[in-house]
Amino acid sequence: VQLQASGGGLVQAGGSLRLSCVVSGSIFSIYDMGWYRQAPGKQRELVAAITRGGSTNYADSVKGRFTISRDNAKNTVYLQMNSLKPEDTAVYYCKATRYKDYWGQGTQVTVSS
Repeated sequence: VQLQASGGGLVQAGGSLRLSCVVSGSIFSIYDMGWYRQAPGKQRELVAAITRGGSTNYADSVKGRFTISRDNAKNTVYLQMNSLKPEDTAVYYCKATRYKDYWGQGTQVTVSS
């Protein structure tokens, strides 16, 4: 299973970005998917997750601002990030889970104040 994340970049506070993660090498619809982030000097943390059935959960810090979604036809999970804050700056990783975890390579998100 390979995961390719994209969509990161530099944005001003209050702006928006949409991250994408394309999964290849397996049947996408059987995986629970998640977005994680890791800021410098901090542990990796869960941002948002979506099950193969479509149930979602979010970190408290992003509720109401971020939306996770999936398109099984495109083997892709998305993270729509609105009202970005400088504290959202991190490397964002996608993860696929089915009996074990598979990680993508990460995409940098930088939010300037």
